[in-house]
Amino acid sequence: MDFSAVVRRRRMVRAFLPQPLSASLIAQVLAPATRGPSAGHAQGLTLLVLEQGAQQQYWDTTLPPERRSTFPWPGLLDAPVLVVVAVDPEAYVARYAETDKAASGLGVGADAWSQPLWFVDAGMAAMAILYSAADAGLGACFFGVFDHEALLRAALGVPEHIRLVGTIALGIPDPERDRPSTSAARPRRDDVVRFGRWR
Repeated sequence: MDFSAVVRRRRMVRAFLPQPLSASLIAQVLAPATRGPSAGHAQGLTLLVLEQGAQQQYWDTTLPPERRSTFPWPGLLDAPVLVVVAVDPEAYVARYAETDKAASGLGVGADAWSQPLWFVDAGMAAMAILYSAADAGLGACFFGVFDHEALLRAALGVPEHIRLVGTIALGIPDPERDRPSTSAARPRRDDVVRFGRWR
């Protein structure tokens, strides 16, 4: 598909058919995320793929059964694949402690980073997946882990120093149950691009 068409087609899908995705299709959709920018080529990104029932532990941790009756997007729970986007701040600190980056002062610890670029890199990887899913004809939805990060790390066996940035649901959209969020009705700004000065 033409890239401009992919950009226009991409949207957040919140209801899926429970049909599984093949391993090759999952690999195809995730591949662009592994080619994205990485500050200092630190490569601190990890994509934790939950499928074939493993996604149930995610939902049991973040949305216990007693809360599901009031959850506004029940079709999201049918996504056959969840991809947890995770980053390792220590990988960035270690990279910037190396000789060619040491002058930056960012190799002393994560607190030295006024702008934690691991989150930027994770966002770019997530966007690559969203575009790749649209290109493959799949639906996708990125959502935050909110206050469940520590619980999810424990449930999924993720080391404590790893940050869980968000999750992407992937699958075949269910057009009968999918509906846009109320946020989608907000008009798009037409003053996003500015040249030279803010004003």
